[in-house]
Amino acid sequence: MSSASSSQDLPSEVESSAFASAPLDGAADPASLDPAAARRPIALPAGYRCDEDVLVLDRDPFRLHFGGALSRVEIAYRLAGAEGAPVIAVLGGISAGRNVFKVRDGVAGWWDEIAGPGRPLDTDRYRVLGIDFLGGSHRTTGPAAGEVFPSVSAHDQARCLVAVMDRLGIDLLHGCVGASYGGMVTLVMGMAHPKRLRHGVVMSAAHRTHPMSTAWRSVQRNVVRYAIEHGEGEQGLVLARALAMTTYRSIREFEDRFPGEAERRDDGRFVFPVEAYIVSRGEAYAKTYRPEAFVCLSESIDLHRVQPEQIEVPMTMVAVLEDQLVPVADMRLLRDRIGSPCQLIEISSVYGHDAFFKEADVLRDVFHRTFD
Repeated sequence: MSSASSSQDLPSEVESSAFASAPLDGAADPASLDPAAARRPIALPAGYRCDEDVLVLDRDPFRLHFGGALSRVEIAYRLAGAEGAPVIAVLGGISAGRNVFKVRDGVAGWWDEIAGPGRPLDTDRYRVLGIDFLGGSHRTTGPAAGEVFPSVSAHDQARCLVAVMDRLGIDLLHGCVGASYGGMVTLVMGMAHPKRLRHGVVMSAAHRTHPMSTAWRSVQRNVVRYAIEHGEGEQGLVLARALAMTTYRSIREFEDRFPGEAERRDDGRFVFPVEAYIVSRGEAYAKTYRPEAFVCLSESIDLHRVQPEQIEVPMTMVAVLEDQLVPVADMRLLRDRIGSPCQLIEISSVYGHDAFFKEADVLRDVFHRTFD
């Protein structure tokens, strides 16, 4: 047991975004939910502090970037790391949340391979701030079952992050590390809130979404919408997520992992190894994520646009040559047009868009050069 301090032990329903220790595969693929997670003890090294709470915004309507307003917004957050250390916000894909690295005993974080004590993003040196996204399926305000939630923008997520910073008394982030959807939010921070951020790190995200990526996600959303209308939202999400899995990794990795022949099932139907894999990932995902939230935040990705010339904060960007969702050409264009100092690091990774989960050595060097 550790001697780390905690500002609050949340009731079990607040920790509904906790991830179990199953391996992540796909853009922040959550494992099964554990409603008892918040009752588990804090398991951090001595000298660490964990501040975890839900910020309620209800004094004024929360006006959304694309129109409309929410009368009440709740934002779940966690700030954990060496007490008094500089703060780095960490934002992942649409399924990721505040549980960035392991804080509670037996509850894995979505980025445990990269963030934590002694990891590339070393929490012995930095405190990590994570939030659950607005419109998502975790503790922050999002759609209920059967509800069509208002359209949400990365601008709205950045405002949520700034509101949490105000709550915690954080005037300036030492850094904001964003991967995939979180990279879009990081770019917005550099454009809309430049006085609140010292330096951004953006992985696999650009100033716009590519039309081909939007095409793939549009099919996924329409599958889920159709399924919801017919009372089969969870099954629709299984299929949408299975399709999405084909875009997260590289062609080469699928060729290496799934060379086997199809197997005939008892019912006579052939099932291919890659088919079994993507469907199993879809089934696991659908047990932990709300179909309506998937539609909301998938749409938010494709609505993303920023003007690179208006970004005022220095950015370090990582592009993956095998990324099917964010072509390296888009990140090169962002580098060329950005209005602030910018470095683009191009890497080759069999993990494609998911490289931010796996390429620990690359990210260790990026964080060392950016934040030290």
